[in-house]
Amino acid sequence: MTDYQTHKALVLDYYRALDNASGDAITEAIAPYFSESVDFKAVHPFNEITNIERVAGEIWQPLHSAFSHLQRRMDVFFAGTSIDGESDWVVSMGHFMGLHDRAWLGIRPTGRIAMIRYADFNQVKDGKIVQTGFFVDIIGVMKQAGINPLPTQTGAELITPGPRTHDGLLFDAHPPEEGAATLDLLHRMIDDLVATYGKRMLADELRRTWCEDMAWYGPSGIGATYSVERYQKQHQYPFREGFKDFSLNGHVARFAEGHYAGFFGWPNLTLTPVGGFLGLPANDQPTHMRVVDIYRREGDKLAENWVLIDIPWWLQQQGIDVLARTEAHAS
Repeated sequence: MTDYQTHKALVLDYYRALDNASGDAITEAIAPYFSESVDFKAVHPFNEITNIERVAGEIWQPLHSAFSHLQRRMDVFFAGTSIDGESDWVVSMGHFMGLHDRAWLGIRPTGRIAMIRYADFNQVKDGKIVQTGFFVDIIGVMKQAGINPLPTQTGAELITPGPRTHDGLLFDAHPPEEGAATLDLLHRMIDDLVATYGKRMLADELRRTWCEDMAWYGPSGIGATYSVERYQKQHQYPFREGFKDFSLNGHVARFAEGHYAGFFGWPNLTLTPVGGFLGLPANDQPTHMRVVDIYRREGDKLAENWVLIDIPWWLQQQGIDVLARTEAHAS
């Protein structure tokens, strides 16, 4: 039986080492927790990095430098074996909070609190982290700095809350049958989504796997929504009507523990814009989306869903470099 508690302890030790280090000391602090040939997948502009020195120098050092007194505020933490039956993962989700005192990715400092939404997947093997999927909501940081690179979003802009039940930090072990039930529900929900791609999904079809008062927390640029009816109106229909030729590419990791499940893909989806989504025109070229989903099950239905999308990378595929444009306007 897999010892998820040992995997969790390793990741928590890594977080403590990272969160208490700064500057050049970050590399030395985090290196013991990673294999020599790490596969670190991060949102654009970082993308794929295979060297821990570059991970520290390109991701963590600039983040810690730009946001003073940076602290990690976890809302969800759990572990499991992915559906490949071989890879073990630990996921953390929440926010980094700090004072935005210096520019980050061309985003001008505000001197005020910034909440940086994140999800961090770590694959553990032989006592080391061998693969990471690290997502942050860069568009959300832009908006907090008064920069809005996208048209008005369909959902609400807010600091995303953690689980309504306040039980998302699974530091202790949980019965395997609970995680199996959560994963089974997730698979049934995915099957329903795939079966209805290309058309409007009926509310009753959604209600087969979702609570009536479901909460869906999308990334900045799309926003959050609440209840089956408003989710369909404020996200699902605009999303489906903005694309054609949906293709599900699978996930790097998909797993569950207790009442929580999550996945990420690299990329998850391939689709072709027909116009309108995020205010963009039609594009005949297929585009790809890197997406994170974290779910909370309540009874036999899904109650909450936290979603992160690498929107800057999706825009980049269409010739829109929001980071370069932001940096140019800040100078």
